[in-house]
Amino acid sequence: MTDKAYLVLSDGSVFPGYGFGALEGGGEQSFGEVVFCTSMTGYQEMLTDPSFAGQIVVPTYPLQGNYGINDENIESKQIQVAGFVVREQSSTPSHYNSEGTLHEYLAGQSVPGIWGVDTRAITMRIRSTGVMMGAITAGDPQAALRQLKERPAYDSVNFVERVTVDTGYAWNGEGSRRIAVVDCGVKYNILRLLADRDCQVSVLPATATADEVLALNPDGVVFSPGPGDPVHNGLTVETAKAIIDRVPTLGICLGHQIIARALGAGTYKLKFGHRGANHPVQDLSTGKVYITAQNHGYAVADEALPPEIVVTHRNLHDGTIEGIRHRYRPVLTIQYHSEASPGPLDNEYIFDEFMGLLSQKSK
Repeated sequence: MTDKAYLVLSDGSVFPGYGFGALEGGGEQSFGEVVFCTSMTGYQEMLTDPSFAGQIVVPTYPLQGNYGINDENIESKQIQVAGFVVREQSSTPSHYNSEGTLHEYLAGQSVPGIWGVDTRAITMRIRSTGVMMGAITAGDPQAALRQLKERPAYDSVNFVERVTVDTGYAWNGEGSRRIAVVDCGVKYNILRLLADRDCQVSVLPATATADEVLALNPDGVVFSPGPGDPVHNGLTVETAKAIIDRVPTLGICLGHQIIARALGAGTYKLKFGHRGANHPVQDLSTGKVYITAQNHGYAVADEALPPEIVVTHRNLHDGTIEGIRHRYRPVLTIQYHSEASPGPLDNEYIFDEFMGLLSQKSK
């Protein structure tokens, strides 16, 4: 795996390395928004997280692939990232559960990777100038830069329509409570954790109408995480507007932003987003600080928040909104990933709070 390759950023900077995955042997180049992620483990969960759709991911931890790949640590049906950029990738993984290498995993799903690059320098550039479009190529980097400038900006694309299911399905058929999950890019662990709480879980497309959701007679509705700018998800916002008047509702990450917009709040793009498993978030009602897993590039705006919205959580890095609730209705949301994968398990309590909202409704 010594084929020369390059990560090219839209500002003209070029980072040389070596191709692996689908780029070994000069495979097809890839384009996407370049973002960094601070998780030290969990590369397979990162790769299969639908919230990374359309993005070239740069883990800040230098070694990736050291414990291999298996069929258990996946969060969707396929790799979702546009490309993977690492300092060092292991070709000799060591783990009892390993069934293959990171290189084989990427190559098998036609996803390009590049290793041997200075990921610290890339991260510092993104932190100082903000996220930007980029290309991974084994060809002429200047030719890739010219092509990159002709590509649509990440913000202009509705990535939810690329990752949501085409038709609804039942995740599990048993449980004392019925939960409908609106799939904006749901991770499997959300469905697992709901099923673990005695819930019968059904998944619907992001384009599902309120009537289609309510036809399932759910005890609660979850709007899932997902990729991209929520301004493209107007249909889902309209569904949320109708749902929150009638059924207890939980929003996670993009789902949090969708519900906030349904309640009249605005959203905006962050300079370089929050992506990783070590972000401190404070619960404003208790003062307790949680270390959270996050993956988002947009946030709910503080300006002109409707009076019905109560801010429940804040990010301690930059003060951005990390959770809200409705003042009168059984609605709560969080910006971080309560389901982790990868990340700390401390925040699964949100699912228990959601179960509490269902219990209040049934009384």
